[in-house]
Amino acid sequence: MKNLLAGVLLAFQFFTALPVKRTIGMSKKRIYYMIQSLPFAGLAIGIVSVLLLLFLKGYTPLSPAACAFILWILPILLTGGLHLDGWIDTSDAYFSYRDKDKRLEIMKDPRTGAFGVLSVIVLLSARFLFIYETTSAFNFEVLLSILIIPVLSRVLISRLLAKMVPARNEGLAYYFYQNLEGSNQKWLIAIWILFFLILSFFIHSFLYFLAGTALYYFLVKRFIYKEFGGMTGDTLGGSLEGGETVLWLILWLLHYSAMA
Repeated sequence: MKNLLAGVLLAFQFFTALPVKRTIGMSKKRIYYMIQSLPFAGLAIGIVSVLLLLFLKGYTPLSPAACAFILWILPILLTGGLHLDGWIDTSDAYFSYRDKDKRLEIMKDPRTGAFGVLSVIVLLSARFLFIYETTSAFNFEVLLSILIIPVLSRVLISRLLAKMVPARNEGLAYYFYQNLEGSNQKWLIAIWILFFLILSFFIHSFLYFLAGTALYYFLVKRFIYKEFGGMTGDTLGGSLEGGETVLWLILWLLHYSAMA
């Protein structure tokens, strides 16, 4: 239990901007629990998002567009833009149309190129549209969906990190991968599966989210291997941002399907 708690705190330290002012030692078991605990960080972001949206809708005179904007920018603030940086760097590398080795060099370059800027504008603009139109007339199921989207996106990258081979023998992704090798504790994964099964009774469209996440996982895994030769921290961050936008897209499509 001590290692599990340490893993949860490490997940918040490494992958959010939330203040965890505590020095936590790293060990193989704690790193394993940190990766498996990533959905807890997503759950915290989801809870804050839902509570904030309820407050904005119920106790402020803000317009639907203003509420959507605050909900749109909240995850960026809570993560410090960490994953968006990965999306930008991955986009710069991919759209350079160079070989794999050159793409990996481009991702290490601290400068941002035009393709990275354009891609993040498109990503965030699309997500704002989905959030705005979905939350303009929200209900209980939409609130639960908003809660679960950041959880599923972090389940996605925890699986990618556990199952993919690093593209290079350096960086945080490589360090985490090394410490995950040989880990076989399955009970925490079982808890998440049980959590999702319970949710499926409350969110009728939850199977669509699971199917979308699974399909996105296989497609992005294949894409990363083909275009970069393996995972990096940037490709993982980019995958999370892309995954969240895909889940918002699914919620948006279900919203229009229900209105039809």
